[in-house]
Amino acid sequence: MKLKKIAKVLLSCVLAGALFTGCGGSQGGDKDAKAPEGTGSIKLGMITYLNATEKRMEDILAKVTEDSGIQLSKHVITYYDSLKTMQMGIESGSVDEISTYNCVGKYIIAANDKYAVVNDSAKLKLADSFCFAVRKDDAQLKTDLDKAINEMKSDGTLDKLVDEYITNVKADNIPKVDIPTIDGAETLKVGITGDLPPMDLILPDNSPAGFNTAMLAEIGKRLNRNIEVVQIESGARAAALNANQIDVVFWAVVPVSEGVPNDIDKPEGLEFSEPYFKDDVAHLNYNK
Repeated sequence: MKLKKIAKVLLSCVLAGALFTGCGGSQGGDKDAKAPEGTGSIKLGMITYLNATEKRMEDILAKVTEDSGIQLSKHVITYYDSLKTMQMGIESGSVDEISTYNCVGKYIIAANDKYAVVNDSAKLKLADSFCFAVRKDDAQLKTDLDKAINEMKSDGTLDKLVDEYITNVKADNIPKVDIPTIDGAETLKVGITGDLPPMDLILPDNSPAGFNTAMLAEIGKRLNRNIEVVQIESGARAAALNANQIDVVFWAVVPVSEGVPNDIDKPEGLEFSEPYFKDDVAHLNYNK
């Protein structure tokens, strides 16, 4: 198993903007996090999406809220490029809540009981499916990934991995994953954040851990490809893929909620694989 880390891609967000819309947001800056005075707005932190801008996500949340008939305050969104910096944002008061997934929220709360689920967020019933993202011209790779994912669904492997790495995992004991090396096989460079436990995680000793990396190990075996894990900030993932610095983005999300376009976060020139996991969106607050 190879592990490589990219702190920043060589392409700037301005240059990447020629390839796709919205390569990143405010990166957690206080200035952009401030809600207008007197509006009753909620400052909400989110992990940077592949393509959807902060304003686009605000509009989607506003529409879903309006359609649901639920009386909630307007959300003013700030993007963060990692879970760690997003937690720093809420703990410092830069944002009021953070948006994540149920499995990640459970991990966060188990590790720090100052966090709690915001009950109103569950009423919106937002959910995302998780997929691989590849370049459009890598049609065969998408076909291979789809085949492997569907086989894992059919033979029960995927359910087993969910049980082992998500459902029954302990916050203080996310299992390491051994991604084997296959002699003579081609290498697939896969970009992950490495910062979304228990989904995917790069431990302090640089060992991969969590559900997504366990998925990658199984995918590598089924595709007869070596996996080189490239840890990369969330906002740089699409630019890195379009610049051929990586072959796959892992993970990408497809909304599966009523009223939310399922292609909202699909950059031009990329294709998404079959989904391999789905989870509900959860908002957390922090009690100092």
